[in-house]
Amino acid sequence: MSTDVRFESTRRRLNGQQAETVERLTSAAVEVLRENGPGGLSVRTVASRAGVAPATAYTYFSSKGHLIAEVFWRRLEDHAPEFASDGSTVDRVVGVLRDVALLIADEPELSSAVTAALLGDDPEVSHLRMRIGVDIRRRLVTALGDDYDDDNDDVISALEMVYAGALVRAGMGYGSYSDMADAIESAARLILR
Repeated sequence: MSTDVRFESTRRRLNGQQAETVERLTSAAVEVLRENGPGGLSVRTVASRAGVAPATAYTYFSSKGHLIAEVFWRRLEDHAPEFASDGSTVDRVVGVLRDVALLIADEPELSSAVTAALLGDDPEVSHLRMRIGVDIRRRLVTALGDDYDDDNDDVISALEMVYAGALVRAGMGYGSYSDMADAIESAARLILR
């Protein structure tokens, strides 16, 4: 990972104190979600929980969607993919996709909020959505290893569609995130056959 995500923000580079404030806000957001669900989350509520003035919180996050997308981005950046480097190409790719799909599967309130946030039209969320997509693509290219070349772009795009579609389905309640990880694996194995 090229940068320390604690010092990176959608809006600007952060100094140490600012990074600490953003960390308090993102941690408080997860706490509020666990206690109140997505409907009970607001930037003001999170700011209060974090001991930060609402105006300060809004200097970092334009909306609750932006805040939740940031939580997911930070989790993704802090989480190294878990796959056997000596496994087959298919096993490595499936490992990456399952790993990302299960990243927040055990936190249903956060999972639901992340799905809703990433579908939003907030420009700050759009920026994070791009960063998340680039990171997942990088992980897939790494998993493909020597088997990757420009001809694989269609394959990677198909895998990204499967991943994104499965997470939207989970967010809509058509199955759990764990169920979707299984569905992603099945689809990925078909694509990579």
